[in-house]
Amino acid sequence: MIVALILAAAAVPAGRPPAMTAVDAELAFARDARRIGQWSAFRKWADNDAVMFTPQAVWAQTFLKPLKDPPIAIVWRPAHSFVSCDGRTAVNTGPWFKQDGRPGGYFTTVWQRTSRGWRWAYDGGGPYPTGTDAPTGRPQVHRASCRAKAPGAPVAPPPPLSPKEARTTPEDNGRGQSADKTLGWDWKVEQDGSRKFRVYQWKGGQYAQVLYNDIPAPQRR
Repeated sequence: MIVALILAAAAVPAGRPPAMTAVDAELAFARDARRIGQWSAFRKWADNDAVMFTPQAVWAQTFLKPLKDPPIAIVWRPAHSFVSCDGRTAVNTGPWFKQDGRPGGYFTTVWQRTSRGWRWAYDGGGPYPTGTDAPTGRPQVHRASCRAKAPGAPVAPPPPLSPKEARTTPEDNGRGQSADKTLGWDWKVEQDGSRKFRVYQWKGGQYAQVLYNDIPAPQRR
């Protein structure tokens, strides 16, 4: 028994930091925006097929490539993180602030842990409803249940996700899901630029909608 414990302890390097979470990745992303530049940080942390909105869907890497960093980056922080059972996929949301410190609205980012580490696959957000204050305090982490459904139990599934739909595409709608299927999301952009984004999470007996973004059409100037 003593030998086994010694071998087990030796398998974990002394002082090894805990694995980075999606919240850690979001905070590091936000720090990089101030350290290396806003759009440089977006490019660094974006997955190869990440999607953004202008307001229609665009490939993030293509859209970001020519952008020059502003003198001062925006600031943001996660308030909620919805995580898959296996911990490899998450949806973060929270407030962002303009360069002068005024509230800018909220952001929503889908994160996936890849062979290159955490990378975001979806970045969106919208304005806070009038009279709503930005959330404060430490991020709240909401993890999906790891309990499998009971045999024969009626379960309302989330929106269907085919293998082709499992990865986001730069069209007017897209879907995604975690590898263990305990976290799923979908989005739809209307012709006027308004957008809806939904997140579903496995709760052990059924899927529940845990996040809904209803982004209005941009105002015409």
